[in-house]
Amino acid sequence: MTSAQVLTAKQMRAAEQALFDEGTSVSALMEVAGGGAAEWIRRVAAGRSVTVLCGPGNNGGDGYVIARLLRAAGNAVSVVALLDPRTDAAREARRRWDGPVAQTGADGGVFVDCLFGSGLARPLVAEHALLLRDCAARHRYRIAVDVPSGIASDSGAVLNDRLPHYDLTLALGAWKFAHWRLPGRALMGQTRLVPIGIGAVEGAANVIQRPHIAAPDGTNHKYLRGLLGIVTGAMPGASLLAAAAAQRSGAGYVKLLARAADPRAPSDVVTETAPLAEALADDRIAAVLIGPGLGRDGAAKAMLGEALRRAPALVLDADALMLLAPNMLARAVPMLATPHDGELAALCRNFGVIAEGRQTRALALAKVTGMVVLAKGPDSVIAAPDGRIALSTPAPTWLSVAGTGDVLAGIAASRMATGTDPFTAACDAVWLHGEAARRAGPAFTSSQLAERVSEPLAACL
Repeated sequence: MTSAQVLTAKQMRAAEQALFDEGTSVSALMEVAGGGAAEWIRRVAAGRSVTVLCGPGNNGGDGYVIARLLRAAGNAVSVVALLDPRTDAAREARRRWDGPVAQTGADGGVFVDCLFGSGLARPLVAEHALLLRDCAARHRYRIAVDVPSGIASDSGAVLNDRLPHYDLTLALGAWKFAHWRLPGRALMGQTRLVPIGIGAVEGAANVIQRPHIAAPDGTNHKYLRGLLGIVTGAMPGASLLAAAAAQRSGAGYVKLLARAADPRAPSDVVTETAPLAEALADDRIAAVLIGPGLGRDGAAKAMLGEALRRAPALVLDADALMLLAPNMLARAVPMLATPHDGELAALCRNFGVIAEGRQTRALALAKVTGMVVLAKGPDSVIAAPDGRIALSTPAPTWLSVAGTGDVLAGIAASRMATGTDPFTAACDAVWLHGEAARRAGPAFTSSQLAERVSEPLAACL
C-alpha cells in the first residue's frame, strides 16, 4: 500500500523524478501538490484569512499555488517571503500568484508554513527562524506543508530552538520519517497525506497498519493454532502478564515452563515443571518467549542457552537481552528481540554495533545478529536483517507504566506461535498493543491492558 510507505528525502526526489521521466512537468506536479494542500487548508480555514510563508525552493512554489487557489476560493490571502524563488517552477508559481508579497508577517486566522520542506537538513538561519516564529505567533491555527521548517525530514530531529507547534501537517506525496519520529512528530499536530501520484518505492519503510488476522478454521485445534511456551524465571509475575496477553492474541495453547508451579497462575494456563531441556523437547511447541522476569544469574543464563539451542522460534525480551552474547546465536531460527533503549544500547555493546539513534541501531543490530529487532519506545521501530523498516503510529502515553513491555512480548510471541514470521508478528504486536491501550482508557495497569488485547484482535478479523 503506497499510502503507508515512508520515504527519505533522497527516495522522494527519485520518486518525483520517475514522474518527470514519464512526462509530468515540475510545474504540473506543483499544481497537484499545491491543489491538494489548498483543499485541506480551505476546509480548515472555513472562511478565515490565511497567511502563507513561502521559501525560495519548490516548497515555496507549493505555497504560491496554495495562495492563488485559496484566493480564488474566496479567502483573504497574504503571502510572505524573504527571498525570491530560485527554481523555474517556483518562479512560475509566483508569477501566477500575481499578488503582493510582503517581507513581514501580519495577523490572521490561519498560518501556512511553506518555508522549507523535506530537503532541509540544517538549522534555519536566524532571519528565517525569527520570521517563522513571528508569523506563527500572529495566528491562532497553524499548518505546515510537507515537513515543518526546522525539522529534519529523515530523522525527526528538531534543528532550531523554539519552533512553532502546528495544528496540522500535510505530507506531500508520501510520509517522511519525521512524521513518525520524535522529537519532531510532537510539533506537528494532526498529520494528513496529500497524494500526488507517487508510486511504490522499492526498499521504502512503511507505517504499521491494522493487521489482517484470520480466524481459526473448522479443522483447527489448540496445537494447530500454536503452542507457545513461556519460560518463567526469578520473577514469575512478568511471565504471567505475558501469558495473559498471549492467550488473547491468537495462540491456541499457552504454557508456562517453570521451575515450580505458581499458585497465582490462572487455571487455564498449564505450568510445566519438568527440566527446561525436557520441556522444550516437546515438538508441538511452535514458539518460545524468554526474558520477562527471567533474572540475570547463572541459572537464568543456562535457561536462555537451552531456549536458544532447542526452541523452533523465539522472542527474546527483558533479561534475556541483557544476557545474550554473540556466541549464543548458533542456530538460524526465526527470532525476534524486543529491547527498550537501555537494552538496545547493551545489545549494541555486546555485538560490537556502533550507531546512533534507535532506528539506526536497530537496523545495524538486526543485520549483525539475524534477528528482527523491535526497538520499543514512544516511537517504536521494527528492523529486519534484510533492511525492512516499519514505524509505529503514536500510541497512548498511558503505556508508560511497568509491565506493558511484558504484554507486548506476549502478544508478539503469540503471533509467532500461530506461524507468523517475526517481522509481521512484531508489526501485529505493536498495532494490537497500541489499540488495546486506546481501548483501556487512562491510568490502566498492565494486567488491565492484557485483558483488552482480544478486542483489537477482533477488529482485525
